[in-house]
Amino acid sequence: MTKARYAKTSIEPNNIIKTVCPHDCPSACGLEVQLNNTKEVVRVRGARSHTYTDGVICAKVSRYNERLYHPERLTTPLRRIGPKGENQFEKISWDVALAEIVSRFSSIEATHGAKSIWLYYFAGTMGLLMRDGINRLSRAKGYSGMHGTICVTPSWTGFKAGTGLIAGVDPREMAVSDCVVLWGTNPVSTQVNVMRHAVKARKTRGAKIVHIDVYHNATSRQADMALIIRPGTDAALACAVMHILFRDGLADLEYLAKYADQPEEFAEHLQPKTPEWGSEITGLDVSEIEAFAKLVGSTSRTYFRLGYGFARQRNGAVNMHAALCIASVTGAWQHKGGGAFHNNTNIYGWNKTLIEGLDMPSPPRMLDQSRIGEILTGDTAALKGGGPVHAMLIQNTNPAVVAPDSNRVLAGLRRDDLFLVVHEQFMTETAACADIVLPATMFLEHDDLYQGGGHQYAMLGAKAVEAPGECWSNHDVISALGCRLGTSSDGFEKNAATLLDETLITSGRSDMAHMKKHPWQDCQPDFNKSHYLDGFGFDDGKFRFFVDWEEFLPKGYVDQEVLQSMPNMPDHWDVLETGTPQMPFRLVTAPARQFLNSSFTETKTSRQLEGRPQVMIHPADAEKMGIVDGILCEIGNNRGRVVLHALHFGGLQPGVLVVESLWPNHSFVGGIGINSLTGSDPVAPIGGVAFHDNAVWIKVYEQE
Repeated sequence: MTKARYAKTSIEPNNIIKTVCPHDCPSACGLEVQLNNTKEVVRVRGARSHTYTDGVICAKVSRYNERLYHPERLTTPLRRIGPKGENQFEKISWDVALAEIVSRFSSIEATHGAKSIWLYYFAGTMGLLMRDGINRLSRAKGYSGMHGTICVTPSWTGFKAGTGLIAGVDPREMAVSDCVVLWGTNPVSTQVNVMRHAVKARKTRGAKIVHIDVYHNATSRQADMALIIRPGTDAALACAVMHILFRDGLADLEYLAKYADQPEEFAEHLQPKTPEWGSEITGLDVSEIEAFAKLVGSTSRTYFRLGYGFARQRNGAVNMHAALCIASVTGAWQHKGGGAFHNNTNIYGWNKTLIEGLDMPSPPRMLDQSRIGEILTGDTAALKGGGPVHAMLIQNTNPAVVAPDSNRVLAGLRRDDLFLVVHEQFMTETAACADIVLPATMFLEHDDLYQGGGHQYAMLGAKAVEAPGECWSNHDVISALGCRLGTSSDGFEKNAATLLDETLITSGRSDMAHMKKHPWQDCQPDFNKSHYLDGFGFDDGKFRFFVDWEEFLPKGYVDQEVLQSMPNMPDHWDVLETGTPQMPFRLVTAPARQFLNSSFTETKTSRQLEGRPQVMIHPADAEKMGIVDGILCEIGNNRGRVVLHALHFGGLQPGVLVVESLWPNHSFVGGIGINSLTGSDPVAPIGGVAFHDNAVWIKVYEQE
């Protein structure tokens, strides 16, 4: 079979193509891609016409040629001929690959039932079609579905608990703020556009930039006030700040009476949450808490840009909700350049029926994405009472590195009785465990639609160049399998351009012809709606200080006892992984500047700039442990052990360790990476991963 049935999009006649960065980042930058006369990419830059991107993109994407033309890109289908994980494959044709996949899937379905097949994906691309189209095949065949929990569930739930919607103040309003609070995010490394707009406010208005994090990093160095707290204590800081706001008459009582639920009860709840109480929990000085509270309480135009980092802990949803509450206590929502923002997912209103097959029955069981290790090693609870998974198709992700509890994940992926298909751009550690590896296109080699989580644009990511070799897009693969497996959905019979065109039309967003001429569509609601001045997203229009966490769906992914212990009003919820005399340190696995999850780890420049895997340790702790700067040390807990170099670093609190990046497993001395230490127990109330909440020990590495 050839790709002829899937219509190719012609390359625009000029040498500048407008498209979108597809990687797992809320910025979803608008790009201008310059081609030479032979239709090769020579430059990738931020689009000036995109008012959020504003011509600025991260360095790693500006170097995208390194990925696009990498000599180790996969360009032909492969079949395993050696043991799983040993990277022994032979080249095969697409016809042979598809025939084998269909034969094995059909045989497994006949023997074990359709639920024994699991299609697994993440956000290696955030395109609506190329990411989410896999769900159409799951529904059409009755395969097990996936409850996506790796990234957003704790933070989105915490934000929605207060506002009723995942939406907020226009992110471009940061540029007209008088105080920008960057909380739980390191945008210099991970979302450069956030910092661009914050710095604009400082240059034009004298705005103050506040950064709250668990270690002093590139963003902290650019901030006017940097608060370095203990991991998992964000809600305690928020409560102490709000105590001061009520205590000192800085709470906007008139606003609260109109727009918030139970303001009097909330003020009473905060009475014991003194700055002294907050200091003891967070490790901050009382003076730091007081100064921060005074700043936000006396600055009407305070913009809270709330990230994901402080939600990736076992109390993450509570942390997010508590931080969000400050903007309501001060009444910052009323002012241009004031209020709060996390993500804009609820403003777009896409009709994804055709893309995801939403007119077909839901999958018979939904398996937790984050618990892939338990699922593949036969954990009964993780399998939701059903039988084992015997076949998988994986797109857009590298769970051998990205998912928690890596040792268990690898054990599951290497099962001889698991038929594994991986559709990938490079031979990742997940692909190395596959029976069949299929070569995938990159974003410049196909069309797709995108939405900005961190901004307000619906966007067309236009194809710029032809793919090398025999690379197929995600849609090509899903459609080919859907047709061969005898499904009835017409989505499998349509090429990508047609699917995207119909999705735009049914979503009320023009069509492909219009999007090609106008690739950025500004979807930002008006001021009153964005600032919730017409009411918050609950029936009574009130912001919620009081939260009934059990109202959130889906249920059944979190221990009921843990769920019932969640505080109904903001508080320090001490459910962090318990340290012991044997494991006294708290490990935070923060994003790196030159990598994006496990992407860009294959490019030479990114690897050179990152250097090597290393663990930041406070000098006082290092002295106690006899850990000299630069030597190999070992971190461990009951899940695994990781060997990497030590870096003495005074910009964190004692008892805290920080490891930046997701280096491939093979980059570590012991051949296993940092997520082997990360727990996969779900974060309340609906799941998620506590990447920054791991109790560990550390010691000098002694070779065995």
